[in-house]
Amino acid sequence: MKHSTRLGAAAVTLSAMTVLAACGGGASSDSSAGSGSGKKTSTIQLAIASAVIGPKEEVATYSVAEKQGFLAEENLDVKTINTDGSVAAVQAVASGSADITPADASAILAAREKGVPVVAIGGLVQNWPWRVATLPDSKIKSAQDLKGKKIGVISLASGSAPYARAFAEDAGLDAEKDVDLLPVGVGSQALSALESGKVDALALYTQAYTTLELGGKQFNYLENGERFDGIRSLTYVVRQDTLKSKKDELTRFLRASYKGMLFSAANPEAAMRDGYSVFPAILSGKRADDRIKNDTQILEAWVKTAVPAEGQPESFKDWGAISDEAWTRTADYMKASGTITKDPDIKALWDSSLLKGANDFDAAAVLSKAKSATK
Repeated sequence: MKHSTRLGAAAVTLSAMTVLAACGGGASSDSSAGSGSGKKTSTIQLAIASAVIGPKEEVATYSVAEKQGFLAEENLDVKTINTDGSVAAVQAVASGSADITPADASAILAAREKGVPVVAIGGLVQNWPWRVATLPDSKIKSAQDLKGKKIGVISLASGSAPYARAFAEDAGLDAEKDVDLLPVGVGSQALSALESGKVDALALYTQAYTTLELGGKQFNYLENGERFDGIRSLTYVVRQDTLKSKKDELTRFLRASYKGMLFSAANPEAAMRDGYSVFPAILSGKRADDRIKNDTQILEAWVKTAVPAEGQPESFKDWGAISDEAWTRTADYMKASGTITKDPDIKALWDSSLLKGANDFDAAAVLSKAKSATK
C-alpha cells in the first residue's frame, strides 16, 4: 500500500472539475511480475474520499481485500490517495490522478450534469444511511414538529444538508423558510450542539450516531418517508476512458472489493483488525484490544448500509447492482435537494458491464476464510 499527498478540498467546484476532465486519460498502470502466478500485477490508483481515522468503507473493502489476499488473488497492487470529500474524489478520477473511487451518488450526478466524463460501474452503499435524530426528551416527535426549528448538519457542503432539506420538504415544510440548517460537524461537536440547544435536531449518518451511542448517549429517531427508499449513496466511479482501457483490472478490483464486503459482513471484528493493520491512524495511539469492541460495532453499522437489508451473508448476491428505478429515485431526490437541475441520462451515467465478472467468485470460500479468521 502506498499513500500519497492529500488532494483537493471539499470546496472544489464542479466547473474546475470539468476543466480537469479535459486534461487527459486515467492514471497509468504499472506492471511487475505477479507473485507465484506467472501473470503480471496491475496497478490501480484508488482515491479515498477522506482520511481513514475510523471504521468506514475502506476498512470493509480495501483493508480486508489487502490483508486477506483478495487483491493478491486478482494480481492487483492498489495505491491510495486521500482527498477531501466525494467531490474532490470524483475530481481526482476526472483529472487522471486516480482510476476509481467510491463517491457519493450526488457528486457523481452533479459531475455528469457538468459534462465531466465519469461513469458509475458498481454500487456500494445501498441502504439509505441518513437519519434525523433528537434527544429522548425532545418535544419533536415527527418531521412536522421541525417547523421553526434548527437542524444540525455536518456542513452545508455535505450530504447531510440536502438530506435535511428533503426531509423537511417530505413533511410538507418549506425547507428555506420553516427550518434553519446549522453546520455542527460530527461526533462530540454535533452532540454538544444538540445538548446545549444550539440545534433542535441532527441530520447525520447511521455510523455517526452509533459512535455516540457507544459512548452512552441515546437518541430519538424521526421516521424517514418513503421518498428515501431505494436512494443510493456511495458508488464506484471511473472515467469513461479508464473503463475502456482498464476493463479487466477494474473488474478484478470490484471482485476483490466485494469479497472484502462479504468477509466483513461475516466477521466484522476480523475485518476491523485488518483495518488497524492497513490504516493504523484509526487507533489514535491506543491498543487495538482497547478499541476493538466499539470499533467493530461501528463498522457493523456501516456494513449494514452496504449489504442487502434482509438475509444472512451466505445469501448475499448481485454485488454492486443498481436498478434504473434506483437511479431514477436517486436523481429525483438530488433534483429536489438542488444538487442537480435535470434528469440524467442513466444509460450514459451507469455501466453495469463489469458486474457479472465482479460477482464471479466463490462466496463459500470467502465465508470459510471469514469463519476461520481470528476474532
